[in-house]
Amino acid sequence: MNYVIITGASKGLGEAVVKELLQPNFHLICVSRRAGEFPNEQELNGAKLDFIPYDLSNIDKIDELTETIFSKVDKEGATSIHFINNAGVLTPMKPLDRCEPGEIVMNLNVNLVAPMLLTSLFIKNTKDLPLDKRVINISSGAGKHPIYGWSCYGASKAGINLMSQTGALEQEEVQNPVKIVSFAPGIIDTQMQQQIRSSKKEDFAQVDRFIDYKNEGQLLQPETVARVVGELLTMEAFPNGQVVSVNEYL
Repeated sequence: MNYVIITGASKGLGEAVVKELLQPNFHLICVSRRAGEFPNEQELNGAKLDFIPYDLSNIDKIDELTETIFSKVDKEGATSIHFINNAGVLTPMKPLDRCEPGEIVMNLNVNLVAPMLLTSLFIKNTKDLPLDKRVINISSGAGKHPIYGWSCYGASKAGINLMSQTGALEQEEVQNPVKIVSFAPGIIDTQMQQQIRSSKKEDFAQVDRFIDYKNEGQLLQPETVARVVGELLTMEAFPNGQVVSVNEYL
């Protein structure tokens, strides 16, 4: 059985990845605040699907969440175990001096602290398993370039990039390594993009640019990016320890 754990699985890219991986001999363990359209503990297209409701801003119980996740994994019957850190939030989307402390903490908890904890616990729970283990951390181009109004989001994604690179480097020294990549999915036509386009210009200086992306048909479809994510889970030339972009695979 091929196990894939996916956070933020109820909408956007996460939902598209779930649909892409609904294949025989796949067991998808989906973590999200809401169930979305997928039924719990069901078999669809030959794949088994479990849904675990959890708000990743609650970092104090990530260890309990991980226990629940791995209670659904038959380690002896697994041929691969993969993890996709997809959940993320944009807010607060405004200059840093106008951000409230609670908003900053929430953003970093969801976008950086929770993925770091989950990656750490994933490695611990699979360290003795001699099988294919991969972590795909969903990043953003905002993690490489400053964007007005995105100080929290950009900082969190920059952290994801370096965490992925460092984690992969550390895993080179162990017997049953986990491969880790940071993957920027590009500009996707999702609810997050709708949120960006509805921003006030004084909060997000590039709002007109993102409106143009939509009007000019430059947005990627979630299904297109989900296919690339699926390929990363199986390709032999996995970009371990790298920060890559979807554009490298289209």
